[in-house]
Amino acid sequence: MTTNFSLPKTLRRSGSLPSSRTVRIVILGQAAVGKTALAVRFITKRFIGEYDPTLETIYRHEMVIGGDVVHFEILDTAGQEEDALLIEEKIKWGDGFLIVYSVTDRCSFDEVMRLCFLVNHIHTAGARRSNVEPPPMLIVANKKDLEFDRMVSTEDGENLSRGLKLPFHEVSARDGWEETAGVFQALYSDIVQQLDSSPPSFRRRAVSKLMEKIPRIHSNSALGGTGRSFSFSSFRDFLPD
Repeated sequence: MTTNFSLPKTLRRSGSLPSSRTVRIVILGQAAVGKTALAVRFITKRFIGEYDPTLETIYRHEMVIGGDVVHFEILDTAGQEEDALLIEEKIKWGDGFLIVYSVTDRCSFDEVMRLCFLVNHIHTAGARRSNVEPPPMLIVANKKDLEFDRMVSTEDGENLSRGLKLPFHEVSARDGWEETAGVFQALYSDIVQQLDSSPPSFRRRAVSKLMEKIPRIHSNSALGGTGRSFSFSSFRDFLPD
């Protein structure tokens, strides 16, 4: 499936902009599929391959897309088995969802359908309208650069996306920023379309004690010239001065 998009621009803190939006994105998938790598690649344009798989983080990042300042809040879930109430709170928090699997891990692919149905069920079960739309979701196949280790074909992913009627992107967080940014851009477009078509009284902004406990990391990228900063100490050695 091919998606046309214009890449977002990193926010430059000069001048004034007419409007702003905040969108919440939840990244779901089994452990070690590259959820954190996708989030950090999108925010910093850098690839970092080693992470603590048990950590959960909400990344906050600002970019200009289509003339709007977009405040991204991206929940990077751990991908571990957890209490049903915990995953329900995280899903209620999100505006849109990236369901990620690795092309080198068949089990992570098999998990995609369950996660999609879980997201849809949680969002529609408590809805006050019977005709509520499912939240925007996008299936992401990561690690396509590991062709010799591939266990899930592109055709498998495309067939699944057609069956679930969801967009599908096959990417490599390691190989490039553009296609990773395209994934977030595509989901952002779907979120905006749904938010703009929903009456304000039905727009959900769930806040819970659980979500408040998840660490927030603020990015402050300045990609003009050579400088870039990212306010997370464990990444400092990977970023230029």
